[in-house]
Amino acid sequence: MGITFGTGGFRAVIGDGFTKYNIQRLSKALCLKMKQEGVADKGIVMGYDRRFLSKEAMHWAAMVFAAEGIRAELVRKSVPTPLVMYYVMRHGYSYGMMITASHNPAIYNGIKLFTYGGRDADEEQTKDLEQYIRQLEETSVKEMEYEQGLESGLIREIYPLNEYLDSIIGAVDMEQIRNYGFRIALDPMYGVSETSLKTILMTARCEVETIHDRHDTLFGGKLPAPTADTLRTLQHYVLDRSCDLGIATDGDADRIGVIDDRGNFLHPNDILVLLYYYLLKYRGWRGPAVRNVCTTHLLDRVAERFGEYCYEVPVGFKHISAKMAETDAIIGGESSGGMTVRGHIKGKDGIYASALLVEMVAVVGKRLSEIMEEIREEYGTAALEERSYRFGRQKKEEIYRLLLEERRLPSLPYEVQRVSYLDGLKIYCKNGGWISVRFSGTEPLLRIFCEMPKAKEAASFCRLFEEFLEL
Repeated sequence: MGITFGTGGFRAVIGDGFTKYNIQRLSKALCLKMKQEGVADKGIVMGYDRRFLSKEAMHWAAMVFAAEGIRAELVRKSVPTPLVMYYVMRHGYSYGMMITASHNPAIYNGIKLFTYGGRDADEEQTKDLEQYIRQLEETSVKEMEYEQGLESGLIREIYPLNEYLDSIIGAVDMEQIRNYGFRIALDPMYGVSETSLKTILMTARCEVETIHDRHDTLFGGKLPAPTADTLRTLQHYVLDRSCDLGIATDGDADRIGVIDDRGNFLHPNDILVLLYYYLLKYRGWRGPAVRNVCTTHLLDRVAERFGEYCYEVPVGFKHISAKMAETDAIIGGESSGGMTVRGHIKGKDGIYASALLVEMVAVVGKRLSEIMEEIREEYGTAALEERSYRFGRQKKEEIYRLLLEERRLPSLPYEVQRVSYLDGLKIYCKNGGWISVRFSGTEPLLRIFCEMPKAKEAASFCRLFEEFLEL
């Protein structure tokens, strides 16, 4: 299997595409790219999460960089992805790597690539890297023994956790949190967020209780993504222990999921709206928001209420980061749980988002469920339906031809405002609803997202496309 980059970096099934051979070829290609760009002398920083073979993969990559005379700074313990992004930004590295497949199933692993400023590598960068990979000869990849790399100084082990945590502690109102007296339940989903979140929250004198904290490369048999289905244990825990809220992060801690004080799962769309509303109304910030094509339009209503604008971009956080930099936006996010805030790193950070959410509850002085009700009363409600479908190559080609080449549509039950092909297909309805149909950039899936005023309408619209596409 070849090496191709999707919306979240290079990801593949372990033992199929995710192999030592591919990891080292990717690393050699990046070495050549860095030398060509004249940035090899700056070195590279690498981190890894708790997935199977993540640490070993980081070592395999570092051995290639060392053989090429490029210094590799390796975070010696499993850490959140945003820590590596922060370190790239803070110390002026041209490139960084994180060994992770984020929220993908346990049989996957992968590599996220970061560029100067701590940004996700954009499509131009990854296409360029793929070209370097294709030009490699079969015998051209050499490696230096790991111990030899350490002795020579070409491999160096670091652990900058405190530096990263201090940046977050300095960005939130720790005094307000301290005065509230929180009881918080954490669910790191067997991933890497526990140490970071516990340190921040306990520094603010929160009472913190954790579930699913052990190292389990199978993630307890569940998808390491904070969704309504995967957070049922956290819901029960919050209610049983009378917690103020429950916080969950995905496998590499760049996405967030939240359970409110009543045990309700708050969709990432809700969290994004909550934080934008909080930054505008209570912190007094000014600026637009950025969301992808599959994320709630409630964000647009909040922006409009405060005289701001909400920009729409394709799926892939690199698009959100780029648009935020272009427009000086306050916040950017996606319906899968990733978000970032102006002044922090240029990518997703579930640790920072969690800390800011806790600050919000403390500053507003209301329970999380009450703040959500306040927003719904002012801006209305919107029901989101999400569906995913697996398919073979032939079916994918049929769907692609039907939707994106021939651009055929079923008979639609709502009056259409416009149709967009910015990222897959998206239909905007005059009643404020919309439906998006697109292929996943990280898994072999077709995804349908539909937001309507009522849940029944959203489900019905999804079924219409199911039947049309014969899914």
